[in-house]
Amino acid sequence: MIEFTKLQGAGNDFVLIEDDSQSLDYSKFARSVCDRHFGIGADGLLVLLPSEKADFRMRVFNPDGSEAEACGNGIRCFVRYVFEKGLLKNSVHGLTIETKAGVRKANLYKTGTKLTKIRVKMGAPKFKAEEVPVLPDRPVDIIPILDYPVTVDGRELQLGFVSMGNPHAVYFSYEPVSDFPLSSLGPKVEHLDIFPERINFEVARVLNRKQIEVVVWERGAGITLACGSGACAVSVMAQLRGYVDKKVEVKLPGGKLEIEWDGAGEVYLSGPAKIVFTGRWLIEV
Repeated sequence: MIEFTKLQGAGNDFVLIEDDSQSLDYSKFARSVCDRHFGIGADGLLVLLPSEKADFRMRVFNPDGSEAEACGNGIRCFVRYVFEKGLLKNSVHGLTIETKAGVRKANLYKTGTKLTKIRVKMGAPKFKAEEVPVLPDRPVDIIPILDYPVTVDGRELQLGFVSMGNPHAVYFSYEPVSDFPLSSLGPKVEHLDIFPERINFEVARVLNRKQIEVVVWERGAGITLACGSGACAVSVMAQLRGYVDKKVEVKLPGGKLEIEWDGAGEVYLSGPAKIVFTGRWLIEV
């Protein structure tokens, strides 16, 4: 048996486990527990581990068993778990988390003993093709790449590329994002040959200078109700295009996230994170 906790942040849901022994095959375990018909059901598996670089270490696995470098909603859920379990030893106001994309810092805001807000320092966006990574099939003279044309099922999409520790391609639409055929085009964009490590694909529509609506196709997971790093990627791309201010509310199907970027440094992500339920999983031998 292994104890687990189910959490969600703006509808982006995760199964979290602690595993000091590091004895599990996490890829296989993720495929089992994330299955929505035969498992617990989740957009990803979070593994809490000890760290020599930070207060904690977090590994993230997609439902297909692949490991993700970064996960903004996952970090907030991770922080919620650590706080509610009383695992914070050094500071009640913040903690550091080692991820595959680097060390991330989270600040905690409380009213009395209640945790009311989690703000995560998501790192600085990266724009060079090799940093995303993307392999353009034609010369690219300007960095950041904001309008790279691809054709998918006869539809031309102008994509912007950015890494938030994981790769993102952002498409801005003039139509409501709910009208975009994400279920059919999402997997095809994810697997385009120009993306050597596949891609997270966001479709966005700017509502005003302070609000953007977004839907997401996540690499290794499919359509999710929210994506923290995706919301960051969209906000960065929108600001570079001159569409929005430095602080933006991103409206996703599962809820709202707040993104802040000064145009040069790190991106900050704030949003909800809640425990849904706890349980025990029978590990098959």
